[in-house]
Amino acid sequence: MPPEIAARGFILQDLSSQQTLALRQPDQAVPPASLTKLMTAYLVCQAVAAGKLTWETSLPMSERASRAAVVSGARALVAPGARLTVAELLRGMAVLGANDAAVALAEGVAGSVDDFVARMNRQAQVFGLKATQFRNPDGLAVSGQTSTPRELAWIAVRLLTDYPQVIEHYRQSSLTLNRVTQLSTNLLLLRDPSVDGLQVAHADRLGHAMAATSRRPVGGSERRLVAVVVGTASAQARATETQKLLNWGYSAFDVVRLFAAGQAVSAAPVWKGSARTVPLGRTQPILVAVPRGQAALIRTTLTRQDPLLAPLAQGQAVGELRISLGTQPWQTLPLQALEAVPSAGWLGRTWDAIRLGIQ
Repeated sequence: MPPEIAARGFILQDLSSQQTLALRQPDQAVPPASLTKLMTAYLVCQAVAAGKLTWETSLPMSERASRAAVVSGARALVAPGARLTVAELLRGMAVLGANDAAVALAEGVAGSVDDFVARMNRQAQVFGLKATQFRNPDGLAVSGQTSTPRELAWIAVRLLTDYPQVIEHYRQSSLTLNRVTQLSTNLLLLRDPSVDGLQVAHADRLGHAMAATSRRPVGGSERRLVAVVVGTASAQARATETQKLLNWGYSAFDVVRLFAAGQAVSAAPVWKGSARTVPLGRTQPILVAVPRGQAALIRTTLTRQDPLLAPLAQGQAVGELRISLGTQPWQTLPLQALEAVPSAGWLGRTWDAIRLGIQ
């Protein structure tokens, strides 16, 4: 059991093993407040990866962006009409939670805030989020903007998984612009050297909240955890309770490496292909987190989508590895074809069709 956390709800995810380690009321509806900026950051990284922007692209601080800072009561990054690079704006949003940076980035990516918000909601649908709806890119409390701790954690996980370089912006403990230095609003960056992001938030119906990530070496590799904690009483409590949850996630579990990245878990027969078999595995290491001292109870079974018919693409999901802890189901991971298998020639396909018909 996790320690007692003085918060209304939380969820703790282990990225290395792709497991949920602990949760409490993870599906309660909450206003995301500044945790909205996780999705804003995702779409910015997506635009940079697609070549629509670069980190050095200069964007203007519009009047609308400047008003977003004024409404939030925060210091504006720069005056209206001044320009900052995409990297500077993202760091302003990540380190200081700057609302004007979020709006300027939204306008730079999509041309307008309304179009950017439409992209945010489309991306939420792509992620399979059911409870999340966005109305702005900065998290200002408005009617209809809502999410849950579980879905906010999933956005954070996807941001770190799809664009791991973004952590370079989030890990900064301070930001200096125009010879003015401001400390990060994330107190854990100043307390725990293993914490390297992400975002803090506060709203009346949310309380003090945080999405935090931490990376620590374990047994020659590393573990990365993501925690979302909502409904704490103060900024200090937010940091203290989140750190308590992260520390428990590292100390209460052993992480076992079952297979290395690219290692074959099994070989499966292939029909109508240029090869008779295909190795199955995953491009990432297969790790499992289990309560400390229970590694000997791990059991695995493999299921396949038989018959496997060529062509098969490298990376195509073709089965599942089911992991149990004793008799308790523990984790299920998709298995991929580690090699491509093109179709066989006409004769090979015909012969295999006959053999399949006989079976």
